[in-house]
Amino acid sequence: MGASGWDYVTGYDGDVEAALGSLQARVFQEEYGDGSRYRSLQELYADEEFMGEEGTHTILDIDQVVATDAPPTPSGIADYGTLRPLALSRVAHHFGTDRPTVARYEELAAAAKEAASHEEHERSLFGECRMRWTGYYIVLHTEDRPTHLGIFGFSGD
Repeated sequence: MGASGWDYVTGYDGDVEAALGSLQARVFQEEYGDGSRYRSLQELYADEEFMGEEGTHTILDIDQVVATDAPPTPSGIADYGTLRPLALSRVAHHFGTDRPTVARYEELAAAAKEAASHEEHERSLFGECRMRWTGYYIVLHTEDRPTHLGIFGFSGD
């Protein structure tokens, strides 16, 4: 099927795991809400063959938040399925501030999606995610208050 990039903006109240859970519930409802294939997120995750071979190519392929901002490594089996914060130095590089806004995230996300070449993509915000089956989050601000998460990553091979 190939690799699929995904990104989301979701509400944030100080708890990354809770924000991820809410986002996953919303995406599950959008993707599988008719109940024809899976009746719950737990049922989806129980389908180890599907999740292990194909996955959903959405945030549903992520199963844990890790605190480290160190890049994941392909040899680190525990790094697969993780969501981690983008290092503050990389946030400052892309956004020019340590308090990026939702609007600026959406601008950089759109630019990353429109990258005309591999080199442009690699220099874009989404180019930070170099390992499949992983993702990054960035705390986004409204009037200097953390209010949202920008989440992006890739699934597939």
